[in-house]
Amino acid sequence: MYKLLLCIRYLRTKYIALACIISVMLGVATMIVVNSVMAGFTTEMRDRLHNFLSDIVIESRSMSGVEDAKRQMAVVDEVAGEYIAAMTPTIEIPGMITFTDPYSGESYTSPVQIQGIDPVGKAKVGPLQDYLDSYNPVMEDGVVLREALRSRDEPISWNLTRSAQEHRAMIKERESLYLHDLTTDTEPEFDATTPAATNSATPEFDVTDSKAASEKAAGSENSEPTPGIIQDDFINDPIVADQNSSVKTRPLAARIFLGEGLVSFQAQNPETGKLQKVMMVEPGDDVIVSTVTAGRPPEPVRISATVVDSFRSGMNEYDTSIVLMNINELQKSRGMHLDNSITSIHIKLKSYDDAEKAIAALERAFPPGQVTIRTWEEKQGLLLSAVEVETAILNVLLFLIITVAGFGILAIFYMIVVEKTRDIGILKSLGASSNGVMSIFLSYGLGLGIVGSTAGVVIGLLFVRYINQIEDFLSWITGRKVFDEKIYYFFEIPTSVSPLMVCSVAIGAISIAVLASILPARRASRLHPVRALRFE
Repeated sequence: MYKLLLCIRYLRTKYIALACIISVMLGVATMIVVNSVMAGFTTEMRDRLHNFLSDIVIESRSMSGVEDAKRQMAVVDEVAGEYIAAMTPTIEIPGMITFTDPYSGESYTSPVQIQGIDPVGKAKVGPLQDYLDSYNPVMEDGVVLREALRSRDEPISWNLTRSAQEHRAMIKERESLYLHDLTTDTEPEFDATTPAATNSATPEFDVTDSKAASEKAAGSENSEPTPGIIQDDFINDPIVADQNSSVKTRPLAARIFLGEGLVSFQAQNPETGKLQKVMMVEPGDDVIVSTVTAGRPPEPVRISATVVDSFRSGMNEYDTSIVLMNINELQKSRGMHLDNSITSIHIKLKSYDDAEKAIAALERAFPPGQVTIRTWEEKQGLLLSAVEVETAILNVLLFLIITVAGFGILAIFYMIVVEKTRDIGILKSLGASSNGVMSIFLSYGLGLGIVGSTAGVVIGLLFVRYINQIEDFLSWITGRKVFDEKIYYFFEIPTSVSPLMVCSVAIGAISIAVLASILPARRASRLHPVRALRFE
């Protein structure tokens, strides 16, 4: 009983122990908060990688692809249909995109990864609708600046929205006037300040559009059906311009969804002082996409395409490099339409737990060396491994905080042993055993660890629970957004609390506190009562 009474008395009266408790508490709370936020971001990142790639991807080893998409998909359905919920054919090919900045007038060319897709099929294997700008409202600081341009019930298609059609009609009208002035040797009127005065995202003259118009004679804008080529059922746009007008505003046959990061940048608003997104290309504008044909040897090909929408998946790797195009037009441009070739098939499983079984069945169906069959985790293995290593290193660094608290406990206990040498001698002279004295200090260390860990767990969980309210308060204090949803594409800070992680951190902190008290406890237990009383 005396051991428990002394331990409790030390905890209540020794204020120097409060420093140890606070150190353990802060270390535990910090680890819980950081791990919860890291787990939240990692979960969101994995979901976005997974959703964009689908569960299993069958890829051709050649950029020419494999022939007869329907037959290939029939083979997939035959051997693994019991595991498959949906699949869609895709063409993936590197290329470049060229567009003109309406503000500087300069032409930009960027490397991209072009994906030819069927939008309805792509939406079945992943949440494409959640990423497209026209299906989502524009929000800033929790305020809706623009409602969604399309209803969630409207299927994804290559049709322009009403605002994009109006924007295109205005651009084509101005382009027509400019070209008319050129042909009549009249100096065109051009006001460099017009885009900012009329519409910050609408250029007065789009060089890309003029290129598209000049290529009309070569057939780049010819929307008439080509014999032997399958037409896209999803292209059925009305013409917004006046029917009596000679200006053609119908979008080009090739249409694309652009990654937002490809054609946007952040600029400071001079009025509010806040950073805002500036789009250099808007839905309704025309751009030029360059790639190579599927022939041998491949030859360069340029495709004039109309931008239908922009997307933002939240993964910078995708938002700054991917262009989604209607698969039929990409097949025509690359010479793959005659044999209906594709380069990959994206598959969504009924249960991801069956991924190994599905891959084994698919590998038996396809000739070795013709295609590669991988899950989304295998395709993004390097990125996922890097995140896991980063999390592990961060945990080690944060655990050093608790280790520092352990060394503090060690130093304080040594001081207590020196200070209480006489008291230890009296206890031993009254019959206390060495093990009994040792257990006093071990129980003291255990008590410090339990109190500090408990307080740290409570504070850490409360911080995680109200982290977004804390972020709002800090933003109000500092005058600038601490967590900007425009950058991370999250409306709130994502968190994920794992009970196993919380228990591991708390047990680890308690263990360090107990281990730090072993050496002082052993020294106290070895004190001889006579020598302790003689010198004290």
